[in-house]
Amino acid sequence: MDEEEKAVNRKTWWIMGIILLVMIIGVGSYYLWYQKQQMEEMSEMFALEKESLSDEYEELSLQYEGYKFSIGNDSLIALLTTEQEKVQRLQEELRTVKSTNARRINELKKELETLRKIMRNYVIQIDSLNAENQQLKDENRQVTQKYQQASSRAARLSKEKDQLSERVEMASRLDAVNIQVVPITSKGKNAKKIDKAAQLMMTFIISKNITAPVGEQMIYVRLMKPDDDILTKSNSGRFQFENKEIMYSMSRSVEYDGEEQNVVMYWDIEEFLSPGSYRADIFAGGSLIGRKSFVLE
Repeated sequence: MDEEEKAVNRKTWWIMGIILLVMIIGVGSYYLWYQKQQMEEMSEMFALEKESLSDEYEELSLQYEGYKFSIGNDSLIALLTTEQEKVQRLQEELRTVKSTNARRINELKKELETLRKIMRNYVIQIDSLNAENQQLKDENRQVTQKYQQASSRAARLSKEKDQLSERVEMASRLDAVNIQVVPITSKGKNAKKIDKAAQLMMTFIISKNITAPVGEQMIYVRLMKPDDDILTKSNSGRFQFENKEIMYSMSRSVEYDGEEQNVVMYWDIEEFLSPGSYRADIFAGGSLIGRKSFVLE
């Protein structure tokens, strides 16, 4: 082989070496570019995953907050508060961790799943508690309704009893009828003029009443003058009527046996009586049993 051929061969090898080197550099550059692209895509993916994970932590924290307001059990609220604070701590850590720290992001993701399981257990307890509370509310509502019905029934029975007692009381009251008040002279004759009268004679009949109590009955009479003043004597007293004591003009005790009974009472005229319209009210047993208006001329 002459020198010219050797030179050609060396030149050929140099060209091939250069071509090979260029190829190696090109392949290496492509590989580095490809790796860079992969890293950027992974970094972007981790950033998105971190953001999504942060949203899930926020949602879980809000769920805890919502459940705290929906129950009235202090012990369970304290437990929910503790778990919510743990969620918020991990959420804060997630904000500070780098997107490229895939290991810690995955750990925080697993922590989130654990916290969700804990939340599900609490939800079961809350649902059970709400169901029990609803049952208690229903039972309380039923008890309240029964109490109101019983109270209403008792009030109705009490009213009926009072009405019955009132009817019995009214039925047992004495009744004064045929009431007459006439002025008479000292000789017992009717006086045509009031200035000629010595007494007022009052007559009436106590009606028959088999439901009235028998025995001694005190009769009280109030004589009202035209000016509504009461005629009284120095020895006139008071009697009980409608929870108060009132004055009477004259009184008399009668022995009542349930049968019709005539009663006569006299008022001695010792004062000046002016002509006009007078009234006589008759009481017995704490009740008004008769009333009569009369005119003196």
